[in-house]
Amino acid sequence: MLKILRLFFLFGLITGGINHPGLYGQEKEGMVKYTPDFKFKDGIYLNFDEVKANSPIPKAKLLTSIDYNDREFFKKVFEGEKIYFYDNMGIRQEVAKNTIWGYSRNGVLYIQIQDNFNRITFVGNICHFVADITTYDSRSYNPYGYYDPYYSPYGYSNYYNPYGSYYSPYRQPNMSRSELKQYLIDFESGKVLEFDIDNTELLIMKDNQLYEEYVKLSRKKKKDLMFLYVRKFNEKNPLYIPVEQKE
Repeated sequence: MLKILRLFFLFGLITGGINHPGLYGQEKEGMVKYTPDFKFKDGIYLNFDEVKANSPIPKAKLLTSIDYNDREFFKKVFEGEKIYFYDNMGIRQEVAKNTIWGYSRNGVLYIQIQDNFNRITFVGNICHFVADITTYDSRSYNPYGYYDPYYSPYGYSNYYNPYGSYYSPYRQPNMSRSELKQYLIDFESGKVLEFDIDNTELLIMKDNQLYEEYVKLSRKKKKDLMFLYVRKFNEKNPLYIPVEQKE
């Protein structure tokens, strides 16, 4: 699948001039180059298109009794399962909280992953963030807490049940644990990808020079320099954001 995607991007390089200088740097009226001082408009972003347009639902259009100046405004708004607001036509709307992309507070973006909102600490045409993810494990553990797929206190690994399948008396279904995972966001498409070598290659492929440099590295070097090449990509291909809110 990755090879197919690579071929797709390489085709774009040839036919669309993707690697021309200023790939993302075509400054347009009403847009500014992103810098660390840039502040996104505060409010709730229903989807990534609203992020790209810098056009969220502002606090003033949300139906809530929470004080707009409350430091935990968004945390309290998201305590409910639904968000209520007035659209641009003044019509009352509602959306489920778990369908919302995220929000901006004090100009900083927060993306929703597994019902939690995570700060995007590095913004560019390739964004980077860290999220606290819950994973589930249904493997078997012995009484000492170690994973052992063959363990059974009765001298054999599994019991046979009347329904024709096997089960382990020490199998603990849906054991959960939290772990920090790193992610990338392709600001062109809004896709969220795990931060690994393959996805780094896939995203920097749009800059042929950087891509050729990166693929020549050893796998260890690739892993060590993933973030460096993401940063290089963003420096060569700056992100431009609209500053005028769409009405």
